[in-house]
Amino acid sequence: MNDIHRPTTEQALPPLENGDHLDQKTFHARYEAMPPGTRAELIGGVVLIRGHTMARHSRMLVALSGWLSGYETAMTGVEVFAHVTTILNSSNEVQPDACLLLSTASGGQTRDEEEYIAGSPELMVEVASGSESIELHRKREEYERAGVREYLAVALRQGWVYWFTLCDGYFVELDPGPDGILRSQVFPGLWLDPAALLRLDAARLMEVLRQGLATPEHAAFVARLAAAAGPSNP
Repeated sequence: MNDIHRPTTEQALPPLENGDHLDQKTFHARYEAMPPGTRAELIGGVVLIRGHTMARHSRMLVALSGWLSGYETAMTGVEVFAHVTTILNSSNEVQPDACLLLSTASGGQTRDEEEYIAGSPELMVEVASGSESIELHRKREEYERAGVREYLAVALRQGWVYWFTLCDGYFVELDPGPDGILRSQVFPGLWLDPAALLRLDAARLMEVLRQGLATPEHAAFVARLAAAAGPSNP
């Protein structure tokens, strides 16, 4: 009699497919077994496999990364990441376009877990290029539940920049000031000109950011983070 082939633990894990319903640990194991170059996320327990990144999406991400990096280099205690695997909870493992977080020493909400971020970054950033139903609904809802304190979403098709801040457990959209500038409630001095961002005007973005970095509120924030980190080693 021929032997009946039975699966063994050494065999490859099943590949991820769009719409799979998985917990985070199962998703993570199967994701790591996927071919190199695969981009997938677990959003509310449902697998989403990403396609190619369009040129306009990529250019917008470059502008956002430069703006966020400008904020990071002005102080210690904050960190910028791009496309980093972020384990929010048992139902969500995402790869935001960018995020800005407070370091652990500064009292941040996240921690390192085997080269990944675990917990909810203070600010999540996404660029939606034809996928507003994901970024403005599914991801927004999961980020809200996970306790992400602010969420910046750039809707390219709509030509609009959404900035939400967490208030009593729910996201509320920030209104720009009379000058049209959006101002972070979590990161003092992180100012954004949404019109300049949409037209990819890097010079204007940095000009407005420098104005925010020159405020007393930002200086007080820098001092507060320095005090939280304690004295540096000689």
